[in-house]
Amino acid sequence: EATLDLAERRRIRSAIRELQRQELERDEEALASKRFRPERGSHRQDDKENWPRSRHLEEEQQTALAALSQQLEAITDVEELKKLLRAAGEYEERKLIRAAIRKLRAEEIEGEAPPLCPRTASPG
Repeated sequence: EATLDLAERRRIRSAIRELQRQELERDEEALASKRFRPERGSHRQDDKENWPRSRHLEEEQQTALAALSQQLEAITDVEELKKLLRAAGEYEERKLIRAAIRKLRAEEIEGEAPPLCPRTASPG
């Protein structure tokens, strides 16, 4: 708002969108690295008898989350993702779905933005 030059405003808005996109990518990478990192100390209170069972359940959960992540990649409708979000019971599932919604919205915003191209000046 400090400048009256429309081209400069477009460049600023484009730079802001790019920064938001990069931040979203960093968030997704952080989420992906946390998703597959085993929790430390989560089995401290489990006795030796229950540990293999809880370990097996954790592995099943990780497998289910990976499958959900693949499924979310194929969905391109925000409303469909919102329905999944309302139906999701696990925190990790909701977290993945919210990340997918943010990603789709960012892609929609990028798609609406007109491409920046310098205007050719005609000799005159």
